[in-house]
Amino acid sequence: MTEALYHDDSYLKEFDATVTAIDEETHGVALDRTAFFPGGGGQPADTGTLTADGKTFNVKRPKRIGGKLVHLLEGDDPLPEVGTQVQCQIDWEHRYKIMRTHTAMHILCGVIFRDYGASVTGGNMEPLKGRMDFEFETMRAELVAEIEAAINAEVANARPVSWRELPRAEAFQIPDLIRTKINLLPEGIKKVRVVEIEGLDLQADGGTHVKITSEVGQIRVVDYKSKGKINKRIYVELGD
Repeated sequence: MTEALYHDDSYLKEFDATVTAIDEETHGVALDRTAFFPGGGGQPADTGTLTADGKTFNVKRPKRIGGKLVHLLEGDDPLPEVGTQVQCQIDWEHRYKIMRTHTAMHILCGVIFRDYGASVTGGNMEPLKGRMDFEFETMRAELVAEIEAAINAEVANARPVSWRELPRAEAFQIPDLIRTKINLLPEGIKKVRVVEIEGLDLQADGGTHVKITSEVGQIRVVDYKSKGKINKRIYVELGD
């Protein structure tokens, strides 16, 4: 198993690790520990670099393959051997934009659930922009403007953001822990990681976030669409 450093510290930019396995087919290596987020829950995977014995590889992304978290490397140079000590660096500019965006999506989700009781039916994000689908029967410009004002108020409120792991049974005693319409947590997970925006939002989540909502910056609702009778999509963008 690879120790997921990104679960403990979203701000970790550099780390040392040891190669525990190689995958020639995908030209990748598994590590004993990593700060590279592998993607999931709508959040893209991290990129960056891995240096071994003076040779630097670009990390295209980490990917789960056959029970291992394999870091896919660019190029065709020989892979570091098992046991090699490596130095890794996250593409921080990309990661931090994603962190801000992910927290923005939780702010949006928290405000809409609090003010309108609408569940999430889907979502996705890229650096500084994303979209989220909600169970709304109707969506109009006045409502969208109201939502935009409310989410930016929560950014200005500078609410602390924290994350922790709970035993599965304890986590599922929290009301409305799963905000998506369908519970996407596999049955085999014994511990559930939860992300909390103090006083606004608490839900199961495995991604990376900023520590305070004010780091998100201004959120603009740039579009909205009907994706079905009771499914409305909201698009947001963040400033640099």
